[in-house]
Amino acid sequence: MKARLIASVVLAASVVLGTSACNLVAPQATTKHYDASDGVSGRTGDLKIRNAMIIVDENGTDGNLVASVTNGGDAQSLSIQFGEGEDATVTTAIPEQSTVSFGTAEDDPILLEGIHAEAGSMVEVFFQYGDETGVEILVPVLDGALEEYSDLVPETASATK
Repeated sequence: MKARLIASVVLAASVVLGTSACNLVAPQATTKHYDASDGVSGRTGDLKIRNAMIIVDENGTDGNLVASVTNGGDAQSLSIQFGEGEDATVTTAIPEQSTVSFGTAEDDPILLEGIHAEAGSMVEVFFQYGDETGVEILVPVLDGALEEYSDLVPETASATK
């Protein structure tokens, strides 16, 4: 009788240990960061750039940078460089301890003029502020083909005349 009891306990312990031990060595997918949307993320100092994407006009000439920036520190002036030369840098204020969204229908747009990028491509965008080391992010380029992005397409110069 004792042998049966001991065998049952050993079997139960083996089953419990065998079915739960995988969590000790297997990587947990829920602990890995990933971008759950069409945009990409990055970080420079106290600033976290989230869900960055560029929505281009029908010619791919100009783009609307859509992103959210969370500032965990003092107020900063964020520089966004998307090409070469002075005309390819945009600066925006990020208040202290806040999250600022731009490029959506409710928020101010950040227009990237003369970007010349096709939908489906990636554009190198450099984010930097103060003396902090900046971060270069490959930002996806989308167009207004999807309904949720159709109202984010920047107005072209010909459409405003």
